[in-house]
Amino acid sequence: MSELIKSPSTMEKAQNEVRQILGKKSTIEEVDLREMNYLKLVIKETFRLHPPNPLLLLRECGVELKIGGYHIPVKTKVVVNALAIARDPHYWDEPDRFYPERFLGSTIDIKGADFELLPFGSGRRMCPGIPYSVPVIELTLANLLWQFDWKLPTGMKPRDLDMTEAAGLIARRKNDLLLVPVPHNS
Repeated sequence: MSELIKSPSTMEKAQNEVRQILGKKSTIEEVDLREMNYLKLVIKETFRLHPPNPLLLLRECGVELKIGGYHIPVKTKVVVNALAIARDPHYWDEPDRFYPERFLGSTIDIKGADFELLPFGSGRRMCPGIPYSVPVIELTLANLLWQFDWKLPTGMKPRDLDMTEAAGLIARRKNDLLLVPVPHNS
């Protein structure tokens, strides 16, 4: 929601998609989520900029390697910095910009097959909750965008939002996001 509030045109585009697909329905069904392509782009871009686990689980090197000129002995402990990869200008144009359209026509997935985007890790140690958590996030965000228009508290502008993240094992905002929900009457 923070990134959407900072980018009103992106929020409007996502809301329009959700509202067009749902029309006068009373609830969102799984089949509806499959059609929400722009919503999926927004979520993927959010995972890129704010991976839930910025540092992936510790790994141990099983064989001696030489990578990028570095010698890595057997049993070396390795930490993968998913956040640094997701914001690496070698892989991403304008890596600090929230731009869901960067994934249009892209086959890059969040499920660990593409090493430039690893919000949930990869391989045997990737997050086992992906099949559950991603649809829950899609459903929650779709409902928030469908049912409400969102505003900042009086006097606050999107540029005033503090996007500082707190240090820790998981990504979270240092300061709470306070929004005003305005019921949407379609």
